[in-house]
Amino acid sequence: MELRPSARGELEITDLNMAYQKLGDLHVQLLGRGTAWLDTGTHSSLLQAGLFIETIEQRQGLKIACPEEVAFRMGYIDRDDLARLARPLAATKYGEYLRQIVDE
Repeated sequence: MELRPSARGELEITDLNMAYQKLGDLHVQLLGRGTAWLDTGTHSSLLQAGLFIETIEQRQGLKIACPEEVAFRMGYIDRDDLARLARPLAATKYGEYLRQIVDE
């Protein structure tokens, strides 16, 4: 499978999807409510995506794409592991967030 850059000079996810479809190896899963696809191919769209993430995190009090939290909630690590991972980040908002999860 060979992908070539588009007119914008980028590799496009749509071209990759079409290549997998031609191979008969495309598996589709519908994304549920609350899922957002954010294009970040331009400076403007990257800024918009960042502002969207900031808004969601501030309003919900949750982090988006926090791998330590995901690992903990899925049972890949335990509370002690999470606390250990949070320690070096204690002086940051991210570390505070992890600590809150440990203390739940």
